[in-house]
Amino acid sequence: MPNTTMSTIEKSLNTPITSRSPLATAILATLITATPLASGAVMANTSSFNIDDSLEQQVIDWRRDIHQHPELGNQETRTAALVAEHLESLGMEVRTGVAETGVVAFLEGGQPGPTIALRADMDALPVAEKTDLPFASQATATYNGKEVPVMHACGHDNHVAMLMGAAEALAEMKDELRGNVLFVFQPAEEGVYDADTWGAKQMLEEGAFDEHPPEAVFGIHVVSSLHTGQLGYRAGPLLASSDTFEITVNGSQTHGASPWNGVDPIVTASQIVNNAQSIISRQVDIRTPSVLTFGIFEGGVRENIIPESVTLKGTLRNFDMDIRDQVFANLERMATSTAEANGANAEAHLHEGYPVTVNDPELVNAMLPVAQQLVGEENVVEVPMTTAAEDFSYYAEEVPGMFINLGITPPDQDLAEAAPNHSPHFFADEAALKTGTELFVNLVMNYPDRVDS
Repeated sequence: MPNTTMSTIEKSLNTPITSRSPLATAILATLITATPLASGAVMANTSSFNIDDSLEQQVIDWRRDIHQHPELGNQETRTAALVAEHLESLGMEVRTGVAETGVVAFLEGGQPGPTIALRADMDALPVAEKTDLPFASQATATYNGKEVPVMHACGHDNHVAMLMGAAEALAEMKDELRGNVLFVFQPAEEGVYDADTWGAKQMLEEGAFDEHPPEAVFGIHVVSSLHTGQLGYRAGPLLASSDTFEITVNGSQTHGASPWNGVDPIVTASQIVNNAQSIISRQVDIRTPSVLTFGIFEGGVRENIIPESVTLKGTLRNFDMDIRDQVFANLERMATSTAEANGANAEAHLHEGYPVTVNDPELVNAMLPVAQQLVGEENVVEVPMTTAAEDFSYYAEEVPGMFINLGITPPDQDLAEAAPNHSPHFFADEAALKTGTELFVNLVMNYPDRVDS
């Protein structure tokens, strides 16, 4: 942040010190001690902003309310309305209805500088909550034509509440803020059943970054694999791509008592499943992890009839998009050649999902001291790549991105016993909300000023 004096801040805010809120006072104290950053420099010294008790409680209250009223992807109307109302009350330029239910808001700072995007996802999952929280979800919704229970089993309620809190803090300091902030509250990160596009990809297609293009984008995700107060980072690939594939094996139906009169697609499909295992073990560079999993094997209606066809479906995960293309090409060749060898034929189709989530190494290098200053160097840990996927990856393909893990397992609990994300027992320690909110704010405050670079 630029150097400033108390008299300068007094003049810009036009408010006596004694009349200010505790939040504004804390902001000013942070701004006064902030160290200016050279253009494009890696920061050796950073300033840390901490939220007051009042804002922390407000973030907790928002989180509990959202948790108790979860909504599935593209159905987040209540959540979006809560977000939009809050951002509008802060005087921001707010756009609603982006990608169905998304909200995008722009905060213009009082000083020249880059625009930084902060993203939070809003959707819940079709999971029946099994916690004993007093604000546990009892909500239901329609998913795939069925009435299902709904729960924030992945912690997106925390993300929304933390970014709402960060928006309030940053709006309070907007006159001294160097640069601008683009707040992206995104629907449908978990996907939408039977839809062509959703979530981050659709947000970008509908111009989320167009009017106020950001220079960088930051996201935070709560995880049970770290303790409260810990932050996890990784430069380069962090989360895998996520694609699905479908293989249809066509044979010739006949009686099970005389298989020689037809072509058995079940035997052929079984061979394809087995043969495909060599793609990962023998045809892909082991230095780039890949996973090829068959999850559906469908065919036949009666025990003594060899069916006409069999359908195979599965998921493909890896950390290199070129290798993704190679794996699928090899799978398609394996399927068609195996089928041909059995007198059958096979058709393979890849349904592209989320790309690899890649953290920009230069951005990680520049911002890592911010995290270390906030929670202590010992609490910022490098995490391994994981085969989970996130559509934050789309934003990080547009501009340099950094996706950070926020620990939410109480310090006295064994991490091995903590319920993972997507579990009906998933639990988030609310003490982590303060850390996540402050991290959002500090990433903006300490972003290197590249406006003159």
